[in-house]
Amino acid sequence: MREELLKMKYDNYDEDAIRRSRKRKSQLMKKKRQKILRRRLIMMAAVTFLIVLAVVIVNVTLGLKKTLGQKAAFASDITDETQSEILMPTEAPTEPPLIYAQMAEDYQDLSADAQIASPYAALLDVNNHRIIAGKLADTKIYPASMTKVMTLIVVSENIDKMPKTYTFGFEMLNRLYREEASVAGFLEGETVDVEDLMYGLVLPSGADAAEALAIMAAGSNEEFAKLMNEKCKELGLKYTHFTNPTGLYDEEQYTTPSEMAMIMEYAMKDETRAKVLGTYQYKTKATAQHPEGIQLTSTMYSRIYGNEAPGVLVKGGKTGFINEAGSCLVSYAVTNKGNAYVFCTGGATYRWAPVYDEIYVYKNIIPASAKDLETETTKMSPNN
Repeated sequence: MREELLKMKYDNYDEDAIRRSRKRKSQLMKKKRQKILRRRLIMMAAVTFLIVLAVVIVNVTLGLKKTLGQKAAFASDITDETQSEILMPTEAPTEPPLIYAQMAEDYQDLSADAQIASPYAALLDVNNHRIIAGKLADTKIYPASMTKVMTLIVVSENIDKMPKTYTFGFEMLNRLYREEASVAGFLEGETVDVEDLMYGLVLPSGADAAEALAIMAAGSNEEFAKLMNEKCKELGLKYTHFTNPTGLYDEEQYTTPSEMAMIMEYAMKDETRAKVLGTYQYKTKATAQHPEGIQLTSTMYSRIYGNEAPGVLVKGGKTGFINEAGSCLVSYAVTNKGNAYVFCTGGATYRWAPVYDEIYVYKNIIPASAKDLETETTKMSPNN
């Protein structure tokens, strides 16, 4: 019986049918797996899309808030600035430290004027920033002790950084003596304050005071000269250069009558400098070497009162002399109508020539319209 059953089973076996059935089942399984995979991919894509969409929505929302905040802040700034402009007055534009004086169209050449002994001269109209008269006004000259006007400028503008006093040593004083430099008269071991040194610089034209101030301000004459030249550049000077604070001869220390006049104009803008340049006599403070101080006298005001020209008062000035420069002078004057002038001379062959030239020019070359000749100028004082 068993054998018969096996034989029937064998007889009914269809290999092709079985193969087809297996293939059909395999295809059905493959389709089922592909369907499942597609569903998973669709789900993953949907989730990814939702995540990206959420991120975009968040960023857009934050960006919008930021933009609105910036707009609000910008609007607030505009409002604040507008209110500030309304509440705060507009600042006036800053003026340059010095307006470079140009040659006047009606410049008066004084070369043929026999009354002026100095071969070089320039008359500066301060109010109008014009050189209105002169002799070779833009020619290179050696400034001699007119240099000390620039020394005073640099010292006054660096005074807060300087020591309060200076003690003189033998080496400097001995060298200046050998160079036959003019001195204020300070002695070895003498300790002098800045104020006395400034008056010692200008009134007797003290090279001792000049070098002491230079060392106090910059450490040496050479470093101080750098400050002087930096100031020249700041003022817009084109033909002026310094190598020392004293005015002793150096081929590379030069200026022109016009630019020296501009330096004097700038110096007189400061109250302290104007006071020093306009003082006739000053006594230094007592020291062990000079218990009664030193009586200093202006080399300019010892030759003039300052009111010799009617309607004009000389408010300050500085003389100079070295062999290479001749006698020279730069002075600042005001008229009784409020006009200001600076006159500079150079190259004179004798000591009094610059003073006589100054009086002549202030009397005769300054326009009569700038002065009130009926006002008593003898009541003016050069030390006002």
